[in-house]
Amino acid sequence: MVVLFSLWPFVNTVILSLTDAQILKGGRFVGLENYGRALGDPDFWTATVNSVVYLAVVVPCLVLLPLALAVLVQRKIPGIGFFRSAFYTPVIASAVVVGLIWQWVLRSDGLVNTVFEKLHLISGPVPFLTDSTMLLVSAMIVTIWKGLGYYMVFYLAALGNVPTSLYEAAALDGAGAVRRFLSITIPSVKPMMLLVGTLSAISALRVFTEIYILGGESGGPGGGARTLPFLIRQVGLGFAGETGYAAAISILLFLLTLVFSLLGHRLSKGDER
Repeated sequence: MVVLFSLWPFVNTVILSLTDAQILKGGRFVGLENYGRALGDPDFWTATVNSVVYLAVVVPCLVLLPLALAVLVQRKIPGIGFFRSAFYTPVIASAVVVGLIWQWVLRSDGLVNTVFEKLHLISGPVPFLTDSTMLLVSAMIVTIWKGLGYYMVFYLAALGNVPTSLYEAAALDGAGAVRRFLSITIPSVKPMMLLVGTLSAISALRVFTEIYILGGESGGPGGGARTLPFLIRQVGLGFAGETGYAAAISILLFLLTLVFSLLGHRLSKGDER
């Protein structure tokens, strides 16, 4: 199963990346020509920058915000189960459904712009979905919103292993809530923070649905909000789809993902030492 569904597709992608294959015809061997083409392609660099910026914004938010949320819902008070379920609900919802909901919220005549206009905070609609930068930010908000509950569960599991005696001893020493959070909670869940950071970084580099639903098939005005997975789909799709070139971009995305995965692994090893 691993060979059939993982190893062979990967090997086949590497082979395709060395050819000029298209969807409806075989290709000839061109060596590293596709990689050179990608490195000289402005669209590739725009998509790469968008993917890295996406990662740089989303990962810190998905490392810190779910932790704060987990600390809040960890308290045993009446009705807290409802809030845990409510925060987790976006996780079980389809990414397409979530994207459509946010598209309705953020469009020119959507909920956000309507409320802002009624409150006289804006003179015209905010171009959440019609400006490349705003579109990318909007997609980041959707990703963060959908991931909060998922990573909250990770932190709840980690917080459950922190001895309550540590908090009690710190409280007796006069440490406040903030001090206990910084001195006990964060060091105790640091390995989990590194894991969440690695997983969210990989997910951020693979983002596609949010951009596609909010920005359409072009990836925003002029394709300015395209990420690497979006570009791969755009290049390799259709009757004239260049599967060889798309495969080369896929390998470059794999290498970029591998760099961040190894970085997370190295940080976790350093933390263990």
